[in-house]
Amino acid sequence: MSRVPLNPVQIQAVEHHYGPILVLAGAGSGKTRVITERITRLLGRGIPPGALVALTFTNKAAGEMRERVASSLHAQGAGAKARSLTISTFHAFGLSVLQRERAALGGVFTIFDQGDQIGAVKEILRSVTRGKTWDASAILARISNAKNAFLEPGALPDKDEYDEIAKIVYPKYQRALRQFCAYDFDDLVCEVARLWQSRPDILQRWQDRFHFLLVDEYQDTNRAQLVLLRLLAERHKNVCVVGDDDQSIYAWRGADVRNILEFEEHFPGATVVKLEQNYRSTAPILAVANAVIAKRADAKYKKTLFTSIKGGESVDLVVASSPEQEARFVARELRRLVREEGKKLDSLAVLYRSNGQAKQLEESLREYGVVYRMFGGQQFFERKEVKDLLGYMKIALNPSDEISLRRIMNYPARGIGDTSVERLALHALARGWSLWQAVERVDALDDIPSAAREGCKALERIVNDTRGSIFGTKQRGSEVARGLAERIGLRNDIDVSSPSKDSAARRWGNVESIVQAFARRELREGGKTGTVPQGNEGLASYLHALTLSYSDDADEGPGGAVTLSTLHGAKGLEFDVVFLVGCEEGLLPHTRTLETRATDAAPQDIEEERRLFYVGVTRARQKLILSRARARVSRGKPSLRTPSRFLADIPSELVVERQVQDEALSRGDMVAHANQLLAALDALE
Repeated sequence: MSRVPLNPVQIQAVEHHYGPILVLAGAGSGKTRVITERITRLLGRGIPPGALVALTFTNKAAGEMRERVASSLHAQGAGAKARSLTISTFHAFGLSVLQRERAALGGVFTIFDQGDQIGAVKEILRSVTRGKTWDASAILARISNAKNAFLEPGALPDKDEYDEIAKIVYPKYQRALRQFCAYDFDDLVCEVARLWQSRPDILQRWQDRFHFLLVDEYQDTNRAQLVLLRLLAERHKNVCVVGDDDQSIYAWRGADVRNILEFEEHFPGATVVKLEQNYRSTAPILAVANAVIAKRADAKYKKTLFTSIKGGESVDLVVASSPEQEARFVARELRRLVREEGKKLDSLAVLYRSNGQAKQLEESLREYGVVYRMFGGQQFFERKEVKDLLGYMKIALNPSDEISLRRIMNYPARGIGDTSVERLALHALARGWSLWQAVERVDALDDIPSAAREGCKALERIVNDTRGSIFGTKQRGSEVARGLAERIGLRNDIDVSSPSKDSAARRWGNVESIVQAFARRELREGGKTGTVPQGNEGLASYLHALTLSYSDDADEGPGGAVTLSTLHGAKGLEFDVVFLVGCEEGLLPHTRTLETRATDAAPQDIEEERRLFYVGVTRARQKLILSRARARVSRGKPSLRTPSRFLADIPSELVVERQVQDEALSRGDMVAHANQLLAALDALE
């Protein structure tokens, strides 16, 4: 099957030979093909493969580029050239330089991993502080940011006390690295640049070797990488960078959009080529993307994406009364797309600004039986405290559930160790009992230690009390979950076992979310507890849906799984249908950017949020659904939500607005819902 010919602008980028060139590659414009074709073209013109270096950011991206170039060269009968090419990440390239120049650096060295780095920072903190506990990871993050920005210790900012302590730790940390003859991950770029700055003779050797440089995803480069690149390209000036300033979304990890915006200043005489033809999305999707990105306040290179793809569905803007309704709409629509339109699950995606938004989505997808996989975060229902609490409820409903029983038997710790569990299991096997029956009849067993015996009795009391709540007083699921958390002392255990107060608060928030999940279910069923056994059969079914593991299904089932991902995690991916949820002020743009202090670069923060929105929109190939909620519970109080400012940038004729109302919820139900959630939260305090 023949490939689509390069368009005229792509040809211009591929054919460019000497001198710097900036290829501004809009979303879906075929940038990877341009890079590989350019490498192949340079080699075809007689440039030795050893004189070329191509740099990118991930091993996966480097591997894909290497494979594509090798395939292209093989088709031309020049496959041997691929083996001499240098195609790698910035850090792998830096490591190869340091290894080659180790004599100038003092000999053999080692690389510190994150554990080594944290250990070094903690040791330094013990020597310079007294009576105060510091988060070593937070300090290390500030040191890393400084290295990425190519800043010396004295140039660190002074915004808070962590900045101040990082200023003290940074130089000591660097001395500690050198004493151990070690470099950390950031040093693999920074120290190469410093070596080249201090040793022109060494720099010249590398300049003599590499005459042509190519960089992919240039908008993601940091300041240290820019310094390295300018030094290496200084002599021959044959540097080609490919990127999209409209998709610069990683400032939080050091990427500096100014690198691409100021390319012509860093490399005078540069040619600038814009790739604006999109080969991914339909015209209605691109119209929305163009409308949003056209409002960029910091844009230098204006691009307008266009496509030759005919037709295309309109973009929907769905307005729900609550995040629960938003999530249920998404789940229902995903199921409809699969059942009625024949879409494959792995062609569908739900994108959101932050991982906290995923909890509600996961709950609804599980309830509706939609298989999903999550990028960039742990699934909510796989978190320990969530599985523990639900495990207790499953045992209360079905004591024969041995998997759940083994999970919670000694949690929190009650003296039933692994050896005692196995003894109980052997007794059960020998007598034809279930494991739970062995727990109930522990006094009849001889070789169970007294601590484990007492632990079994304590566990039996907890489970029986919970069963009484369900089958006796017929409490609602939310009340049962709340009572369980109190009976087992879950909050205290979380506080004791968590590494920090913030971590404990997040984990306890997950427990609160479980109570809210049951409260939402009860509201949808009219607030009724139901009659035994019917009501509790419904509770058991709901528990089963929440705790069902989809990992095997996602790997082996036809059509794969729906993708749940943050917008940052979705960069580089594409799907037939994309749901972009939570299009509200405070979520997108995120509240952190809205609350930025006046002394910070707030306008730039907002523009990065705009670019993030644009990235989400341009992941869609055939259909885009934007959604928002009218109200959410925020900081314990129901509050009305303002539509994202980015929605206001989209002309009304480009979207079809839809109001969704969950069939089980009226306006009165919404008020009751908010009050019920507040009561649940109050009870958990």
